[in-house]
Amino acid sequence: MIDENVVQHNIEQMAGVAAHNGVKLRPHIKTHKIPEIALRQLAAGAAGITAAKVGEAEIMAEHGVKDIFIAYPVVSPSKIKRIIALSHQIHVIVGVESMEGAENLSREAVAAGVTISVRLEIDTGLARTGVSPDRALQLAKNIAALPGLDLSGIFTFKGAVYQGSGTLDLAAAGQEEGRIMVDTAEKLREAGIDIRDVSVGSTPTAPYAAAVEGVTEIRPGTYIFYDRMLAVMGACSKEDWAAKVLVTVVSVPAEDRLVVDGGSKTFATDVQPGQPPLHLKGFGEIVELPDAVFEKMNEEHGMIRTSGPHGLHVGDVLAIVPNHICPTINLHNEVYVTKEGVIRAVPVLARGKLA
Repeated sequence: MIDENVVQHNIEQMAGVAAHNGVKLRPHIKTHKIPEIALRQLAAGAAGITAAKVGEAEIMAEHGVKDIFIAYPVVSPSKIKRIIALSHQIHVIVGVESMEGAENLSREAVAAGVTISVRLEIDTGLARTGVSPDRALQLAKNIAALPGLDLSGIFTFKGAVYQGSGTLDLAAAGQEEGRIMVDTAEKLREAGIDIRDVSVGSTPTAPYAAAVEGVTEIRPGTYIFYDRMLAVMGACSKEDWAAKVLVTVVSVPAEDRLVVDGGSKTFATDVQPGQPPLHLKGFGEIVELPDAVFEKMNEEHGMIRTSGPHGLHVGDVLAIVPNHICPTINLHNEVYVTKEGVIRAVPVLARGKLA
C-alpha cells in the first residue's frame, strides 16, 4: 500500500534539498520502478532519473522520461547495442569503471556512428564497483582518449559509510563523500579533462553531500518511500513512511507468536537483523505491534514473536514496514496507491529487469 500524499511530500522535500544547495536532482528509480512516479519527480524539478538496468531505462523511456543515467558498468555488447538504440530517442549517460568496459562502449559507438556520454565511477569507501581516487586520473585520461565516448563527469555511491566503515553519522559520511569527489574532479580538470558533472548521494547522505561546494548532482532513491532502515539511521521519521506491506494472520500457534502470509516472496531479506551499525531486530516493523519482532520467514510464512499476549486472531490484517523497501517493491507485480480513501492498482512496470 502506497500513500500518495506522503509520496508527494517526500518528492517535494528532496527537490527542496537540491534546490537549496543549487545542485541537480537525478533520483534513482530502483526504489519504485514505476514510470508514473518518475514523471512526478521530474515535474517537481528533477533533471532526469537514474537507473541500474538497461531494461529499466527502456521502460522509463517508453513512458516519456527523456534523460536517464544508467549508473552501472555496462560491458556486454548486447546491452551496449540497446543503449545505442535508446540514445536515438533520449539522452543517455552510462557508468564506466574499467578500461575493458570503456573499450567495449567505444567500439560499439564507433561502429554505430554515435557518441555515448559516460561518467567514471569512483569508489569513495563502499568497496563495491568504482576506481579508487588515486587511480582515477590515469583511467580518466585513457577513457577520454577513446573515440565515440564523451567523458562528462564522475559519480559515486557510498551510502552511510565513513572512513570505510558503516556509520550512523550521516553528516560525516556525506561530507566525506562530497569532499573526495570534488577533490578528484579538480585533479582531473587540472590534467585537462573536462569534468562537468560531480554526481553523489544516497538518500541518507544526499542532504550533506549536496552542501559540499563543487558537487553538481545528487541521486537519492529510497526517499520516495523511505523504510525502517532509514528511520533507524535517522534519515527520516515514521511519518515519512509511504509504503507498507499488508499481511494477514493465518495462524496463531501461541499467545506470544503468530504467523502471517508474507515470507521471502513478499519481503526482501538483504538487510539482515542484528548487523552493525543498525542492529535491527527482525525483518521489519509491525505498525500495530511496534515492540514485536518479525523474527524469521520462509517463502510463504512470516513468523512474528511478541513479548506477551498479542490478542490477535486468524484473519486479522497487519501493516509491516520492511527493513529495505527497494528490493521488496521488486517482488511485487503491482502496488496499491491510496489517496483520500480511494485505492487504485498501479503496475510496477520496471520490476524484474535483470538486464
